[in-house]
Amino acid sequence: MEHAHSQHGGMAHDKHAGHHTEDFLKKFWVVLALTIPLILYSDLPEIFFSWSAPQFFGSQYLQLVLGSIVFFYGGLVFLKGAASELKARLPGMMTLIAIATSAAYLYSAGQVLFGMGMTLFWELSTLIAVMLLGHYVEMRAVQGAKGALRELAKLLPEDAEVLRDGKTVRVSLTELREGDVVLVRPGGKIPADGSVVEGGTDVDESLVTGESRPVHKAEGAAVIAGSINGDGSLQIRVENIGEKTFLAGVMRLVAEAEQSKSRLQLLSDRAAYYLTLLAIGAGGITFLAWMSVGSGFGFAVERLVAVLVITCPHALGLAIPLVASISTTMAARNGFFVKRRLALEAARSVTTVLFDKTGTLTEGKFAVTEASSDEALALAAAVEAHSEHPIGKAIVAEAEGRGLTVEKASDFRRIGGQGAEANVGGRKIFVGHRGADEIVVEAQGKRLGTIALADTARPEAKEAVAALQRMGIDVVMITGDANDVAERVAGELGIKEFFARVRPEEKAEKVRLLQSAGKKVAMVGDGVNDAPALTQADLGIAIGAGTNVAIESAGIILVKNDPRDIPKIITLSRLTYAKMIQNLFWASGYNIIALPIAAGALAAWGIMLQPAVAAVFMSLSTVIVAFNAALLRRRVL
Repeated sequence: MEHAHSQHGGMAHDKHAGHHTEDFLKKFWVVLALTIPLILYSDLPEIFFSWSAPQFFGSQYLQLVLGSIVFFYGGLVFLKGAASELKARLPGMMTLIAIATSAAYLYSAGQVLFGMGMTLFWELSTLIAVMLLGHYVEMRAVQGAKGALRELAKLLPEDAEVLRDGKTVRVSLTELREGDVVLVRPGGKIPADGSVVEGGTDVDESLVTGESRPVHKAEGAAVIAGSINGDGSLQIRVENIGEKTFLAGVMRLVAEAEQSKSRLQLLSDRAAYYLTLLAIGAGGITFLAWMSVGSGFGFAVERLVAVLVITCPHALGLAIPLVASISTTMAARNGFFVKRRLALEAARSVTTVLFDKTGTLTEGKFAVTEASSDEALALAAAVEAHSEHPIGKAIVAEAEGRGLTVEKASDFRRIGGQGAEANVGGRKIFVGHRGADEIVVEAQGKRLGTIALADTARPEAKEAVAALQRMGIDVVMITGDANDVAERVAGELGIKEFFARVRPEEKAEKVRLLQSAGKKVAMVGDGVNDAPALTQADLGIAIGAGTNVAIESAGIILVKNDPRDIPKIITLSRLTYAKMIQNLFWASGYNIIALPIAAGALAAWGIMLQPAVAAVFMSLSTVIVAFNAALLRRRVL
């Protein structure tokens, strides 16, 4: 749910504490149903259509009965909220709603019991209905993004094979216990955090850590839930369950998202705070002024109620929640999840996007950049012909691309943590790792040649860079790779500035360097080592699933792992900000104009704003705000 953190008095106050989202919706439907007879038996049908509802015994009290149900059933939540705000000395939206509804109810009840004047029960009912709907929308604002979070949760398999009494038993993840030993077959997803107790294989952790190169796992090695097993079987002892698991981390994201608060939402709360002071002050002055000139108690009360009702913001209660709800849903539909509202707001002022290279701008799939000889490449391809390893696949693809003859290998054997060997044409050929991006090929134990590989740039990354540059945003790349590798990737993508050979602990320092030059920096990363930089940046964006740490440090998550969504984030931020400002203008600006008229400032010229007419105009303001917010849906990111 949304949490309102008001800045008054340096304290935080939660206006939705103890409220359930669905309660607001249930109350809304009940109040809406009661609003229909309240309008029919009000003075409005006669004023506008010269028609009156059928009368029956006791019908003169129908409005009072229905209005009382609306006030005490639908409006009680606002009265309690106002009491809480006043107790915290932070009058805001709840207080303002409570003042207006109480004034309308007491005034109307008095008219039914003691007078013959116009009642405001219909206005009371519509006001409460709109506010209930507004608060429901506000509390549901992040619900549309939960589908995006479920995509993250899909990293985990639905069940796991647990070894019990020498046999494997398939159980759901919820039944896993610490100490269980699970079997993960080739190509399977690792179901829980733990350590390898038997077996050896290369594990693809790119979805979890952002590291594109598969990581070899042998006995004693730690494994992460959601990573994908290679071509060997593993037995893993489960070490993390419950709150420590990846899935629990995802659920914590949901909770944090629901607690996030936009600075503009704070602005609407502050607007409510000042409108509350204005309502009380202007209402009191209006009442005393008309009493002092001898206009009579009834007339003075009518003016007081008109001021209190006009000040209560139907529109303000919907202005920000509607835009927030629509923008959050648009974000989820476009492939990114807004974890913190402030992050989406910050995106509009970003001047520089700093990309971590590996797994962000690059495929996470390797390609051969250089081979010392065709013979070495062909022999390496023969050994790797049936390998599922990304590097092996890259070697085979390059050999095929060059049209080389790849002989059939026999007696293939993978050597854990070193490479693989096989017999090719009567010779024992070994293909192994020698450094970060170099493969050595040996024949009969003698070095035959080397093959250089690199993570290839992603086509969509080039589009993303070009789109950002068209928006006037600088693009900078940061990587731990050597200068020549960084220069090649940057040139391929059209990036003019880059930082190479940057150690993980230095990434945040580079962000600070850009910020010291007056730039507003968005950092895009996906690994544990990106977390400090994501936190340091003005806007942290985690690409793909990332790690728990990276996701916790980021304000926005790219669910689809597509860098082309980054220009969309900035576009949506700019559109959202514009809509919120427009709606605050329509919601608050109306009050500034209408309030003096409601107080009777134009009475000398015979212009009086009756409470019922004031209510009609105020409802029009709400319609304008809702329509203006809805226009955001039509925008294409």
